[in-house]
Amino acid sequence: MSKPVLVFDMDGVLVDVTASYRAAIIETIRHFTGETVTPESIQRWKNRGGYNNDWVLCHHYCRELGVDLEYNSVVDYFNEVFFGDNNDGLIAREWWAPQCGLLERLAERYRLAIFTGRNRRELEVTLDRFVSEPLFEVTITSDEVERGKPAPDGLIEIRKRTGAPIVAFLGDTVDDAGSARAAGVPFIGVAAPDAPVREQMVAALKAEGAVAVIRNVNEIEEVLPR
Repeated sequence: MSKPVLVFDMDGVLVDVTASYRAAIIETIRHFTGETVTPESIQRWKNRGGYNNDWVLCHHYCRELGVDLEYNSVVDYFNEVFFGDNNDGLIAREWWAPQCGLLERLAERYRLAIFTGRNRRELEVTLDRFVSEPLFEVTITSDEVERGKPAPDGLIEIRKRTGAPIVAFLGDTVDDAGSARAAGVPFIGVAAPDAPVREQMVAALKAEGAVAVIRNVNEIEEVLPR
């Protein structure tokens, strides 16, 4: 019998992005508006749902602050600070969250996959940096689905490619939870102990149907089916 699939979101689950994506949001908004927004305010936007895409979040946040600008201008500047020259920008400040041996143990019981809001370039830069072996059987990025999260397209595609049921989808946003719910997949939330407005975040994930909320990916074995 084929092993079931365990699916991971990337940002906030496999990778800490406090100093990369979240910092790029702050810098992009500051560049265009002159305002320095807080990590707490960014998380509140995330908790609204519909802002899994950081470019969209930045664009709408700038407009809310009274600065109307072209969406592509936001994308271009965000990518400039995020990638830097030869990937030495904010993306270089990320760190890998799974402890040594975790994914290898999980791979004994499950087929591992990723469904992320990153595009293929963003995903591969980070995986090439941190993962030396091909641990993930399927990786689905934002540029490979017609509809991004909270639509279920990525999870449906993973199920199609593997021909196996998905035991759980592990994510850190309400859009991740919405995607899981729409696909009929159990959702496990991740909310770091030091996450901005953590209590609100946990409540939002549970309200969206999380069967459990853990502090980091290294607690996943405690909540998976035995």
